[in-house]
Amino acid sequence: MACGRDGGTPVQYTCPADKGSLLTFEFRLWPDYEQPGSIDPGHRGPCAVYAKKMDSMEDQAAGPGWFKIWEDGYNPDTKKWCVDTLIENNGLLSVQLPEGLPSGSYLIRPEILALHNAWRGDPQFYVGCAQVFLQSDVSGPLNVPAEKSVSIPGYVNADSPGLTYNIYDSVLPPYPIPGPEVFIPAASPAAGGGSSSAQSAKLVKQQKGAVPSDCLVKNANWCGEPIARYTTEDTCYAGARQCYAQSKQCYASATPAGSANCKTWDEYCQQVSNGCDAGNFNGPPPFQASEKFATVPGPIPQPWNNIFKPEPAGSAQKNAGAPHHVETDCNGHG
Repeated sequence: MACGRDGGTPVQYTCPADKGSLLTFEFRLWPDYEQPGSIDPGHRGPCAVYAKKMDSMEDQAAGPGWFKIWEDGYNPDTKKWCVDTLIENNGLLSVQLPEGLPSGSYLIRPEILALHNAWRGDPQFYVGCAQVFLQSDVSGPLNVPAEKSVSIPGYVNADSPGLTYNIYDSVLPPYPIPGPEVFIPAASPAAGGGSSSAQSAKLVKQQKGAVPSDCLVKNANWCGEPIARYTTEDTCYAGARQCYAQSKQCYASATPAGSANCKTWDEYCQQVSNGCDAGNFNGPPPFQASEKFATVPGPIPQPWNNIFKPEPAGSAQKNAGAPHHVETDCNGHG
């Protein structure tokens, strides 16, 4: 319930994001985009985005500490659910990280609640998590009001009004979005006079979970490492075996989103092996292939229903800049 399939297991790499970044999540009918589409149009319902501050990505995703940073339900004027707007945006859902969040590790959790079978006791949640390291000059503890901090699982139950709502009623009452109210911690204005604490605050940068600088090609949370230098027949074939061993690891770790870059690595291994067969024992050859990325299905949307106002957040400091959009293939827990 917290982070979806295999969601209790952290992954190797964590996405870096700057303060106030715009994060965009993509929902697909087919994980590897074998066919287009984001979600069945009949799966109407609300959306939300939750966050959880982590001391370490090895901490448990499930449990207390979650708070909501965005939500959208049903608009009686347009008669649209959040899922309708999601489909109009090609399955892309954007949220802006609150500028008052302190630097550090977070799980960011988009959630769709499909209500097509809620009337018969079968609401359906679609969730996932991204591991994010927030690089910011905001420091100190994150103080979430008790009434806005929840445990997942535990924040809803089978009798929660938002989970028993009948979307097929001829007249729809106001929809109660499940979970706590949205919490947006505000960054306090810089102190006046001289050098402000915001101006002198140190930007905290990511230290753990970054993609290695020598990563030749990446597939989900696998990276192709450089092959050891070789100058003899034996070491040449040892290099080829090392390459194919990495290929095996790539396919074994591939997510349902696909293994396109494992195939790219395979082609490189074949190049290494062919060189050995041809008596070229000076290597390895340079890796010259280009990493394959999924095609973005449409323009990156701005957050819709962006109506939530920041709340005072103690001594958190503000050093505002233009929002930075993070586009990455980093995967979250699981």
